[in-house]
Amino acid sequence: MPIYEFKCSKCGEFFELLKMSSRDDEAIKCPKCGSDEFERVLSTTTYSMGDGSPQNRKMSVESRQCATGSCHTWNIPGASRS
Repeated sequence: MPIYEFKCSKCGEFFELLKMSSRDDEAIKCPKCGSDEFERVLSTTTYSMGDGSPQNRKMSVESRQCATGSCHTWNIPGASRS
């Protein structure tokens, strides 16, 4: 069951709803002003990787010069496949 995020067109309030089916659209109303005029927005996500220790959760970047200018390699924590 997905959770969707909406923005009220009338008052600008952001709110989330757990939607069971497409028929639930009929019942959606802004919890702040009661309007039924809203738009679905793209939700942000948060995640973590690694074994939980602070030193393994840090992401780092290596910068270097390359043929097209500056190049960057992002080192993301987590298990290695090598």
